[in-house]
Amino acid sequence: MLWNSDSEMCSSEGGQNECEKESAGVDDVTKQLEKQLIEDKEKEEEGEEEGDGESESAAAKKTKKKKKKKKGPKVQTDPPSIPICDLFPSGIFLKGQECEYPPLQDGRTSAWRMTSEEKKVLNQASEEIWSDFRQAAEAHRQVRKYVRSWLKPGMTMIEICERLEDCSRKLIKEDGLNAGLAFPTGCSLNNCAAHYTPNAGDPTVLQYDDVCKIDFGTHINGHIIDCAFTVAFNPKYDKLIEAVKDATNTGIKNAGIDVRLCDIGESIQEVMESYEVEIDGKTYQVKPIRNLNGHSIGQYRIHAGKTVPIVKGGEATRMEVKFLKFHSSFNVSAYHIKLKYVLFGLSLTVTPITEGYFRQMGLGT
Repeated sequence: MLWNSDSEMCSSEGGQNECEKESAGVDDVTKQLEKQLIEDKEKEEEGEEEGDGESESAAAKKTKKKKKKKKGPKVQTDPPSIPICDLFPSGIFLKGQECEYPPLQDGRTSAWRMTSEEKKVLNQASEEIWSDFRQAAEAHRQVRKYVRSWLKPGMTMIEICERLEDCSRKLIKEDGLNAGLAFPTGCSLNNCAAHYTPNAGDPTVLQYDDVCKIDFGTHINGHIIDCAFTVAFNPKYDKLIEAVKDATNTGIKNAGIDVRLCDIGESIQEVMESYEVEIDGKTYQVKPIRNLNGHSIGQYRIHAGKTVPIVKGGEATRMEVKFLKFHSSFNVSAYHIKLKYVLFGLSLTVTPITEGYFRQMGLGT
């Protein structure tokens, strides 16, 4: 007698065959389950391997992210706050405008200095000095641009000067006598030609009809950049400022080694007086102020002794090698002289004179 899983009794041959069939079916099911278990186990193992690969790739990505990106060159902020020396870590600063030597009235020229190998070598020997000038000039240029962006009527003169000097100190990276401001900021108005600096408590406010001359300087190791610009909000003064700018650029073009200072003054006067300005419906010729002059600059010396006139006549002294010229162009309309209210336009630039090149530092807006 045979018993099935349900404890039912099987008898006879038919019953025995039936039980054998049921037993074979159970074996088939068992084999299928075992096969399925094996397949599932293999899939799990493959999944673990894929998971390991994914985790490794994720870890690799994280490692890549952790790698620091190469930093590019620094860019000036707005408002400017990064020192010029940090913007040019190589120590190579931007060059200013380079002018060719002008022909002299007696027919001589110093243009040969541009091609002379000897003069080029001598000029290269002073490259460290010119680098100081370029650094100070770049700081001055960026401060000028910044000041023009916010200067407007209604501001007190003290506020203007303090804000300008704060920016200038940052860009020049003030360091005692090694770097800093060359002199107190000037902000002369209207009939005051130059050298006016407000004291504490000065209530003077910039007005729409004012003509303001912003004059400030920077220096590196005593190598001074002395430059100024004129601001006028009323468009009726545009021609006056244009006359000064043209006369100043003419003076720069006519300056150079061996040039007589009186010839520079003559060229400035000629250009200045070629302009006319219309104010309140009347037209007046623009004239230079005879007793206001440019001057030479020395290391740590803003006035080094030589005078550069802005009218015909004056000293016949010739410009020398490494002679720094501070060129001033002042002008006035005859109309305002009659009213005892003198209106001055002013534009100032510094010009180093080298063995090999005549370089003008600090131009530009």
